[in-house]
Amino acid sequence: MTVQTFRAQNFRCLRDVEVGLATDYNVIFGANASGKTSILEALGYLGRGKSFRGAAPSELVRHGESEFVLFGQVRAGERTSRVGVRNSAEGLEVKIDGATGGGAAALATMLPLQVIDPDVHNLVAGAPDERRRYLDWIAFHVEHGYLDAWRHFRRALKQRNAALRSASGPRLIQSWNAEFVTLAEKIDAGRRQALTAAIPALEEVGSELLGGPVGFEYQAGWPQEKGLLTLLERGVDRDLQLGSTQYGPHRADLKLVYDERRARKLVSRGQQKLLACAMILGATETALTALERPLLLLLDDPAAELDGDSLRQLMARVVNLGCQVVATSLQPEPRLFPETPAVFHVEHGAVARIE
Repeated sequence: MTVQTFRAQNFRCLRDVEVGLATDYNVIFGANASGKTSILEALGYLGRGKSFRGAAPSELVRHGESEFVLFGQVRAGERTSRVGVRNSAEGLEVKIDGATGGGAAALATMLPLQVIDPDVHNLVAGAPDERRRYLDWIAFHVEHGYLDAWRHFRRALKQRNAALRSASGPRLIQSWNAEFVTLAEKIDAGRRQALTAAIPALEEVGSELLGGPVGFEYQAGWPQEKGLLTLLERGVDRDLQLGSTQYGPHRADLKLVYDERRARKLVSRGQQKLLACAMILGATETALTALERPLLLLLDDPAAELDGDSLRQLMARVVNLGCQVVATSLQPEPRLFPETPAVFHVEHGAVARIE
């Protein structure tokens, strides 16, 4: 899978830009606030249906406009598909080869991608929901049927929480438990299987980038020595008091260990970034193996907070994946790749290829 042509209209500072990307390495350079990160964010939106920077759709529409439109020609093998996204006050509209529908899941299937940006360290140091989303991304691409199970579980969780907040009696709330537990166990199994598939790559890349052993331990969201159904039944009074379900895969986490220490608290900011990058690259390698096609990898200022040796090691692993890469840089020749990349200059939201 490679993006051949990409177009963004009225996305942040980008009025109307079109970029023909190389199938391997691309560098977008420019001064701060020139629009280079906006191009990455737009590419990410085309594959996810949301901003990797956490921005709401209303924040992404260019000032004075009512909507933004993104378009890409995506090639997978011998087939080229047209992928389009429009977002306005009416919500997200997705078109693939002219057919409407499918939403963000259809985008993720058509254009699987990962992002390494200056906030990537939050995958290590941030809240558990960051690591749950990370696990769900791997499971979505590796485990058949995971998306449907995840959607049904989220619906069951929402219904049970609504019953708790409406102060329904314990007996009515417990009527949701059987379905909740069945779906929770499917999510738990899917995450465990996905992590098992990813562990070899995660440990190898992590050890190489950090120079020491790294470990990953999945925590389900409830004590495994006790059944989830029993915990829900015994904990219903507490759930009623708090207005939310306290046990389940929505409380899961991924424990990260570096050199026998809890990585969240003990590694430096630079080490946190390297560990997070190792996790992203390991997940990308796992999905690449499962899908049997390259992914799109977006690197926003990869040199930030890394010394020269660490950056070279990181980029060597990036190149080894064989993915299509789009990276941003302050410099026109950052020497990130072993071969000459396609280079684009961004200024005031306008993009020009440097020949």
